[in-house]
Amino acid sequence: MDNIASLRQDGKFKILIALFSLYFIWGSTYLAIKIALEGFPPFMMAGIRFILTGCGLYFFLRARGTPAPRLSEWTGGSIVGGLLLLGGNGGVVYAEQTVSSGLAALGVAAVPLWTVLFAGIWKRWPGRLEWAGIFTGFAGVALLNLDGELRASPAGAVALVIATLCWAFGSAWSRHLPMPQGFLSGAVQMISGGVFLLIASLFCSERIEALPSLRSTGALVYLMVFGSLVAFSAYVFLLKNVRPALATSYAYMNPVIAVLLGAWLAGERMTGIGIGAMAIIISGVVLVGLGQRNK
Repeated sequence: MDNIASLRQDGKFKILIALFSLYFIWGSTYLAIKIALEGFPPFMMAGIRFILTGCGLYFFLRARGTPAPRLSEWTGGSIVGGLLLLGGNGGVVYAEQTVSSGLAALGVAAVPLWTVLFAGIWKRWPGRLEWAGIFTGFAGVALLNLDGELRASPAGAVALVIATLCWAFGSAWSRHLPMPQGFLSGAVQMISGGVFLLIASLFCSERIEALPSLRSTGALVYLMVFGSLVAFSAYVFLLKNVRPALATSYAYMNPVIAVLLGAWLAGERMTGIGIGAMAIIISGVVLVGLGQRNK
């Protein structure tokens, strides 16, 4: 009996550690992106991050005997990787050139709202509670766009909208495409998305003007190791061990963490409009999560 109780306590501890990792690490990546951009162009930085991390994970899994993905799985993974990483993450890194990390995280908080809406393409229409969450969340997004910082950076605002749409559509579509199993799916998405990001970097004629500082290089390494490997592993663990509503609760915790870290470590300030929009958007995401749990 003592062994059983010990196992249960150990399982709860792992869940708490995984949740903390997901909340804090994914919430902190917005500030890490801001710091990495001090030494690297946006698409080049993101491309380096995902190609190196994806290749490392891919060859590690293959060395452990994981079967190679089929051509159809490479195709599906590349489509999703392009949407999530080129469109989604690429839009975020581009926006953070002119928009604070906290505001960028807040804009991305609308992803679950769009994801539920896009699921209707495959006949999975939102229920009443989810519709209430969608309308609430989008009211918060509309309020957010009245913030002076976004109005002063139209390109950043547009990039955040594109990023949100691409990440949400890619997430919804991924359920209907042939994908590699387990962690190999993430590796394929990171490799393909990283290639697309570097192509975008070449298209935009990006170049490193000076040797990146230790600070910006360290931020890039943090994004690779913790943002792309540790947090992703924690997310997969949670999906297998807790309810989806709890596993996806990062969607309304990340903006709070990002705003607090931005204010504490980077001196970023959130306006009254931004704080009000954050409360409304998070309320909408919570309603969507409750609606999905009740299905």
